Amino acid sequence: MATKVLVPRLGEGVDEVTVTKWLKQVGDSIKELEPLLEVNTDKVDTEIPAPATGTILKIVLQEGTPAKVGELLAIIGAPGENVEGVSTTPESKVESRKSEPQPETLDLRPSTISHPTNDIGFISPVVAKIAAEHGVNLSQVSGTGLNGRITKNDVLAFVENGKSNLGSQKSQVESHTVQPLIGDQLIKHTTMRKSIAEHMVMSKRTSPHVLTVMEADMSRVTKHRGANKAAFERDGVNLTFTAYFMSAIVAGLKAYPMANSSWSDEGVLIHKNINIGMATSLGEEGLIVPVIKGADNLSLLAMARSVNDLANRARNKKLQPDEVKGGTFTLTNHGISGSLFAFPVINQPQCGILGIGAMPVSYTHLTLPTNREV
Repeated sequence: MATKVLVPRLGEGVDEVTVTKWLKQVGDSIKELEPLLEVNTDKVDTEIPAPATGTILKIVLQEGTPAKVGELLAIIGAPGENVEGVSTTPESKVESRKSEPQPETLDLRPSTISHPTNDIGFISPVVAKIAAEHGVNLSQVSGTGLNGRITKNDVLAFVENGKSNLGSQKSQVESHTVQPLIGDQLIKHTTMRKSIAEHMVMSKRTSPHVLTVMEADMSRVTKHRGANKAAFERDGVNLTFTAYFMSAIVAGLKAYPMANSSWSDEGVLIHKNINIGMATSLGEEGLIVPVIKGADNLSLLAMARSVNDLANRARNKKLQPDEVKGGTFTLTNHGISGSLFAFPVINQPQCGILGIGAMPVSYTHLTLPTNREV
């Protein structure tokens, strides 16, 4: 009997994915739990395993196609099995689409939207007033505040970018087309690359960046690592300098809780937990930032183990979407390529990021952009 391969729910709030690469083609054999395809969630590339052993009889969605949770991706069955009668759209999916309420026209008067709505969440009177003045349809604005809330800066940035047309429901953004010359090569943007670019531009627009550069004497850390590296290896853990940097960040955030915070229109939100994002290079594919949750509760051994695990799974596309969410501060190591100084971009809605430069002899350079509002 044929088995349907459906889009699984990959994490909280993840309702849609994009098919990026099929690892098997029609006619190929596959075993249960063997990787079948790769999908992107705007945050992470991850593999979807086969739910059964058999032959790929049909691929429904091609690479580059978006798909909702529960939507049919492919069909697996016995060689030669007839799948013409198999519905390509699950009944539950059809029903859910039929039952989806149609978006309503939003009344932007402050008195009517100073409470939660089903479409755009809580809108403060200030945000509503600015939106009304500029004729902004708030359903078109992406929120960068707490839990995706739309802030005053979001609306102002929307207006500044020319995305607001008075009385219009659609944004008109002029695209810049560069005409290729003979011999030029066009490398298509991947979903991840587009997401990274959009997030970086949004970060620069959202908050002012201030750079602080300091030198740190790493001689004692180097000595400690040399004395304990073999013991850690016996526990199956590679003791890298990253684990020390992570532990130092924890100590710093405990001493200065304001740095473990996020900005909102209502005030500065100081986070109780310390969740550190770790920028991990994926080579030509881009960059991803898995998050070590509860880093303030980890010993050096546990920290090193978490660093190893997340880095390995990130490079092997084994991360889950929830593992790249919830960071309160970020570490990036630009010194791995020999760079001494850099100006890292803040991972919004965090208020700071620590960049580690190259370590000549016993010193390393630390670059610390922060949101000067915080």
